[in-house]
Amino acid sequence: MDNEQLDKLQALDNPYIMEFVNSYVALCNPDSVFLRTDSSQDIGYIRNKALELAEEAKLATAGHTVHFDGYFDQARDKKNTKYLLKTGQDLGKYINSIDRNDGLAEIRGYLKDIMKGKQMYVCFFCLGPLDSEFSILAVQITDSAYVAHSEDILYRPGYDQVKKNKGTKDFFKFVHSAGELAGNVSKNIDKRRVYIDLEDKKVYSVNTQYAGNTVGLKKLSLRLAINKACSQGWLAEHMFVMGVDNGHGEQAYFCGAYPSMCGKTSTAMLEGETIIGDDIAYLRKRDGKVFAVNVERGIFGIIKDVNSKDDAILFNALSSKGEVIFSNVLVDEANLPYWSGKDSNPPRKGVNYCGQWVPGKTEENGTEITPSHKNARYTIRLKALENVDPNLENPGGVEVKGLIYGGRDSDTSVPLEEAFSWQQGIITKAASLESETTAATLGKEGVRVFNPMSNIDFLSVPIAKYIEMNLNFAKGLNQSPAIFSVNYFLRGKDGKFLNAMQDKRIWLKWIRLRVDNEVAALKTATGFIPKYDDLGRLFKEILGKNYSKEDYTRQFTLRIPQNLAKIERIRNIYKNSKDIGQILFKELDAQEARLKEYQRKFGDYVSAFMLGE
Repeated sequence: MDNEQLDKLQALDNPYIMEFVNSYVALCNPDSVFLRTDSSQDIGYIRNKALELAEEAKLATAGHTVHFDGYFDQARDKKNTKYLLKTGQDLGKYINSIDRNDGLAEIRGYLKDIMKGKQMYVCFFCLGPLDSEFSILAVQITDSAYVAHSEDILYRPGYDQVKKNKGTKDFFKFVHSAGELAGNVSKNIDKRRVYIDLEDKKVYSVNTQYAGNTVGLKKLSLRLAINKACSQGWLAEHMFVMGVDNGHGEQAYFCGAYPSMCGKTSTAMLEGETIIGDDIAYLRKRDGKVFAVNVERGIFGIIKDVNSKDDAILFNALSSKGEVIFSNVLVDEANLPYWSGKDSNPPRKGVNYCGQWVPGKTEENGTEITPSHKNARYTIRLKALENVDPNLENPGGVEVKGLIYGGRDSDTSVPLEEAFSWQQGIITKAASLESETTAATLGKEGVRVFNPMSNIDFLSVPIAKYIEMNLNFAKGLNQSPAIFSVNYFLRGKDGKFLNAMQDKRIWLKWIRLRVDNEVAALKTATGFIPKYDDLGRLFKEILGKNYSKEDYTRQFTLRIPQNLAKIERIRNIYKNSKDIGQILFKELDAQEARLKEYQRKFGDYVSAFMLGE
């Protein structure tokens, strides 16, 4: 560190941060160190470094840049993401782990001199709004200007917050190196590792550039936060936070948990509503109510199928001047980004994550290479969106009226349903969530995967403890938030989706009406569903569409064999999980009994009209 950078570090007057930085300067052995304060000069320095080092390249639109990850480094690496646990510690079979001593020895071996010939960036951020009871401070060490630039877009500045909390040792720590580069991408993918040390509140990430593995404050910090929340009685969840208007300019706020590529971001950005966040929320109780904040101030979102018709607000922001990082898209001859599902046809040629691209180009095995990667992304500040909610930076958060759980389910769940109670909702909707896999994680697509609360990949406590924490969270509330499930991916016998992309606008409006007690609902064996007349009115008023009784019947028929099969799958999963409370099995058994009673009365498939609608 030169004197200028050392002065910045010493100005924090924090021996814990001094020790953290010193230890990794010594281990990683960079040629130089840059410490980023909250100043515009320091932020600009890192932004320019990303261009100078060709980690990003300018696009035609002012402020837009593009970044390419390596061909085999474009998704979260679940296999090599592990917790460092001491002998005797056990987080359960769904949580990947390694002996703490062995893991530390391995990762420190990789980090030894890994930044030689590079500059180290030391950055300070705040998870959540500034000066808030929700928020957690974080320090990121990285040798990637792209990672540091991404974090500046996604998170609030934290240098001054560390100063305000003089001498604090309560902060998350992240250490990242892209490792040796070849063609400006991480070379040693076989040595890609992401290790989480809960004891030291620290995450290590090496030999990778993909933001899901390297931007420490995203899903990596969520793992640390879940552990912290469970010990302190609040929730850290994989949830959006959004406001839904009642038609009179008044917002009610909802949180929603959906696995990747299940419509989470597109729901949070629905036309006519407001967005606070699309990915991670912290929830706390205050005065008998639930409040939430968005951990982030930006979006690292999947860009596939974003278009001007279905995602008008986002598309406009991505097409306008301003700071945006595109990753793993196609860059055409006009130096503009193109991605699969954009309005226009693919260009005749361009450059993408595979290099020079033309239509019909294939991999060695003959698979056609798409113009952009299926998991291509954009990174943008929420304030670039015209529908950003004014409470984005509210340190007190927003009151939560409902929780929404959604998955990718082709044959079982109806598009929209309300739980009977908090307990039934947490168990049969949240803790029983399944979703079919997508390109956002490595591995085979289209496989039905158990994913409770859409958080299975990020759990840092045993699953029994996590479910218990969610169940207990309602204690002491004047009225717990309502719980809903949505499913945008139900298919008919012909294999086609039964819902259009914009139909989710109707589901959210109905949810808002329900929490305001303005519409009745039809009781089924699994929950409350909308009545046909209410949906018909909403479709006409909001989308200008006629909603037929035939569509309603196809969408809202209770599929009893499929629901019974799901209960059996979930029961078997939890039977093999340690210390699961009996209340979970009692709730599943009760739902199974209701379904079998309906089956005796009505048969395997029960339309809403058979129930008196």
